[in-house]
Amino acid sequence: MINVEVGKRLKECRKSNKLTQREISQQLGIVIQQYQTYESGRYQLDYEKLVKVCKILNVSADYLLGISEV
Repeated sequence: MINVEVGKRLKECRKSNKLTQREISQQLGIVIQQYQTYESGRYQLDYEKLVKVCKILNVSADYLLGISEV
């Protein structure tokens, strides 16, 4: 269930940064389909990708993981 919430926050942050799934996946060095599984909540980000995506989206890991609302 937590993966779905993380996915929703990923999508929200990506859109607010005006980035496409393709752009984020390229910056992460993964195929777009893999990134889509993160946004859909089917799979969770590993530590390395979590750190990278936080930097790309300029957001804290606490926010993405639902620990913080800021």
